[in-house]
Amino acid sequence: MTKVLHIITRLDMGGSAQNTLKTCLGLAGSKYQVILIHGLSHESNMTEQEMGIVGQGVDRAKKQGVVFFPLASFVRRIDPVKDFLTLVSLFRIIKQEKPDIVHTHSSKGGALGRLAAKMAGAPVIIHTPHGHVFHGHFGSLASRVFLVAEKIFSLLDDCTVALTEGEKDDYINLSVEKEKKLVTIHSGVDIDHFRNVDIEVDLKKKELGLKPENRVVGTVGWLLPIKGPGHLLKAMDRVWKKYPDTELVYVGKGEMLETLQEEAVKMNADEKVKFLGWRDDVHEIIPVFDLFVLPSLNEGMGRVLVEAMALGKPVVGSDTGGIPDLIKQNETGLLVPPGDEEKLAEAIIDILGNPDKAEQMGSKGKVHCEDFSETAMVRKIDELYTDLMSR
Repeated sequence: MTKVLHIITRLDMGGSAQNTLKTCLGLAGSKYQVILIHGLSHESNMTEQEMGIVGQGVDRAKKQGVVFFPLASFVRRIDPVKDFLTLVSLFRIIKQEKPDIVHTHSSKGGALGRLAAKMAGAPVIIHTPHGHVFHGHFGSLASRVFLVAEKIFSLLDDCTVALTEGEKDDYINLSVEKEKKLVTIHSGVDIDHFRNVDIEVDLKKKELGLKPENRVVGTVGWLLPIKGPGHLLKAMDRVWKKYPDTELVYVGKGEMLETLQEEAVKMNADEKVKFLGWRDDVHEIIPVFDLFVLPSLNEGMGRVLVEAMALGKPVVGSDTGGIPDLIKQNETGLLVPPGDEEKLAEAIIDILGNPDKAEQMGSKGKVHCEDFSETAMVRKIDELYTDLMSR
């Protein structure tokens, strides 16, 4: 059996963590012995419900044979003492377990994990950034520091896995990694979980406090500046002038919640905007949307777009990061410049005003989303491991 050791900082409800956990679950079995090292994820501030869902995923993985090593010192923030302790712990575990492959995930996990793996003499080292932070997340100085740091740490691995072609191009254009060391493997989504949904839309609308007769524009994700929720709210001001009976739904939590609520009040739109918080029934909420929007300023991939397409929804997203890999312009949805509220409003109005077009986009999206299934992701990672081991 090939022994694979995965390293990730946080094991929470984020896309990178869920991607990693599902990869471990999909690979564990007769061919691979899988180990996952992770932090305790206190910085994620998960609710009990979220912790329960993560726990269920861990339990399933354990039953499949995945071995877990939680490290209390493994935190997301920069902490010299804890980072050193984590590096030592990672080195010791890698030396003890002697994996054939060390696969690191995210920025902190990638930095400490690759360094420890190289020091311990791991035969094959792979890194998945799960979206980079070279622009959009921080100021220009901090972004530059992260860029230089990633160029240094990339020297330690044998392969970098980009989630999208856009991310891969950024790594090449910014001279972070050579093209021959890059491979694109899209983050996998449990498409069947979203396709096999049977709900009464009007009843669900009432449950969520929405009017059954109204149009609904919705988004799902963290309420953080990088995700662009404020730009969506301002764009809706133009949409409401054309379609005043439209409601806007935010599913998710984050630091911008109160700011968005206050802005909605200032716009006299607080009755038209619903903040549902974090939910575990997203697969039952998206069906009430007439249109799904992802207004991110930067995005590694945007798994939720795949989920929306699996449910047959037309989508609008920012033309940035990995989103163009998912949205086929004028086929499954519309792409708009990130942060451009006028263009975003125009795209929303276009789809809301053309039901036939929206239906066609939704139908094509159902077919297109097959390329981003969990099964496809695990198969491609298996092929990558086999190829690297054969070298």
